Amino acid sequence: MRVGYGGGIPPNIGEGDRAAGADGIRENLDPSWLRGDPPWLDLFHVWLREAIDSRIPEPNAMVLGTADAEGIPSTRTVLCKGADASGIVFFTGYDSDKGHHLAANPYASVTFPWIALERQVHFRGAVEHVTMEETAEYWYMRPRGSQLSAYASAQSQPIETRTDLEDLAARVAGQFGGFDAGAEIPVPPAWGGYRLVPTTVEFWQGRANRLHNRVRLTRSDAGWEAVRLQP
Repeated sequence: MRVGYGGGIPPNIGEGDRAAGADGIRENLDPSWLRGDPPWLDLFHVWLREAIDSRIPEPNAMVLGTADAEGIPSTRTVLCKGADASGIVFFTGYDSDKGHHLAANPYASVTFPWIALERQVHFRGAVEHVTMEETAEYWYMRPRGSQLSAYASAQSQPIETRTDLEDLAARVAGQFGGFDAGAEIPVPPAWGGYRLVPTTVEFWQGRANRLHNRVRLTRSDAGWEAVRLQP
């Protein structure tokens, strides 16, 4: 529970905007922290590294928001598998719900919710397929069991029982020589990577008494602009 939320007097009352949050940083997030090309990348890498060092479970987990052809939104948690100047990368089945959403409406948002550190980073933008070479490079880095599961699963499609799912995985493993060793498993034809190319990036830093820090970057033809937002 955040300091100052609930009954009683917050122990840091009166410190106002100087009070350090759960991230332990007394300095307040400021637009001047965002520089470079693109200006979000360096700070994002710093915050991601600090989330890893803090031993937050799945620090690269992000909430992916998509909308179908009718505009009905949906969210789910996926893992970020790349973050560089070109955008944020994740992998999934093209015939999954999110794959169908992105085919009909190729825009998305992702949020990195580092709640234990009272930090969040939000990205919004268009989504594109990564190259086949990028997909293959990541695929062959995956553990064999993960490859087999992805190859076996018709992602987002119904299946009657857990036993049916395990039997399906076992049959696919048998086709490639087993779970532990055997023939190389090729990239499934309907599986691969997406890249969110951000046009909006927002950093959020929790502060006492809900006087939080928010800085939003927006990209236009003139470049990136950073502004502080009220909480």
